[in-house]
Amino acid sequence: MTVKTAVIGLGKSGLSTVNFLIRNGIVPDVYDTREHPAGEENLPESCRLVKGELSGELLGTYDELVVGPGLALSLPALQEAASQGVSIIGDIELFARYCQAPVVGVTGSNGKSTVVTLVSLMAEAAGLNCGLGGNIGIPALDVLAEDRDCYVLELSSFELETTSSLRLVGATILNLSEDHLDRYDGKMELYLRAKQRIFAHADRIIVNREDVATIPPNGHYFASFGGSGDSYGITLKDNEEWLSVAGTPVFPVSGLKIYGRHNQMNALAAMALADALGVSREAQNRVLSSFSGLPHRCRLVRERNGVRWYNDSKATNVGSTLAAVAGLKSGLKGRIILLAGGLGKGQDFTPIKNLLGHEVSLMLCFGRDGGMLRELGPETALFETMAEAVEYADGIVRPGDVVLLAPACASFDQFKGFEDRGDKFAAMVENLA
Repeated sequence: MTVKTAVIGLGKSGLSTVNFLIRNGIVPDVYDTREHPAGEENLPESCRLVKGELSGELLGTYDELVVGPGLALSLPALQEAASQGVSIIGDIELFARYCQAPVVGVTGSNGKSTVVTLVSLMAEAAGLNCGLGGNIGIPALDVLAEDRDCYVLELSSFELETTSSLRLVGATILNLSEDHLDRYDGKMELYLRAKQRIFAHADRIIVNREDVATIPPNGHYFASFGGSGDSYGITLKDNEEWLSVAGTPVFPVSGLKIYGRHNQMNALAAMALADALGVSREAQNRVLSSFSGLPHRCRLVRERNGVRWYNDSKATNVGSTLAAVAGLKSGLKGRIILLAGGLGKGQDFTPIKNLLGHEVSLMLCFGRDGGMLRELGPETALFETMAEAVEYADGIVRPGDVVLLAPACASFDQFKGFEDRGDKFAAMVENLA
């Protein structure tokens, strides 16, 4: 029997879902609340597009709704449809139904894209045909193919909410800090509950032993990563720090091209997941020695007059900003001048207050919620735009200082996205006289 299906929300993932369903013999209707949804011009003619406010009564006539991650399941129309017995899933659940090869999954507040990229590169270095997709910006259904040897998925809490049958040979929550609380009624426990869904059908559960929120409620897990020498960790060899497995040194920390303690943790998590896929240690080490990081993730833009300017525009929550500052502070002789601001997403900015006057000498605030950051302490200044903050920073820096863009906020108040914000920051820094 044909399942009557609707795709809710177009855009990149919605269009990917539509095309996948059609390839598998299902022609869905498409609903989008926007007058001009992204991807509309590429929608197959066989699909009916309905624009405007969602109707629970109308959605209740379908067997299944494939809902995009940008839509909250608490929407009244979706709640009404669910109450009528309509199945509500996402594109990752569709992926789970059709996938035949081993999959590892990564979620967490920070570091997801770095870790999944590392794991996929390790798999490819071992000669495996690996599909990388999910929240990293490549729809999972677009990489699903019969000739794949394995898959690596970055999974957001929104995607996990609509996923119930995904089997993973390895799964991890990298860390948990306040993020997207505007979507979870300000309740951290709801955000955590969504993240923990990644462990539902995982063969190997890998946790961050320094963050108890990443450990399943029953306390059971296969392996852990952290700064000590246990499981996947860090140990000393000839007075030098090495990444280690069960206490055995396997790769020197000095050989990493990604900087900071948080990236050492990312490397350890990637090693654990690569082990779950059966990737050789030699292939893993080759990638660790060559990977220099992703754009907009604590990347050095320029060193000018002894001052280093870093772009970490992907730091869209408080936790990622704290990690970026900690990573750069080690061995620094000068000051850190932090650029922060944008859309706060309901976060508590208090943890940043503890940095002011200590790790961070001055925080230059901008954007819609810049005023909230400005109120954290006297070591702050408020500007309307990032450009004004960059210009001010250039006027006060001295040799040995670091200027760090790690906004702790989303970017959509003044930019198209974190990439646009990072690109504009890099251009401003490159153009400094």
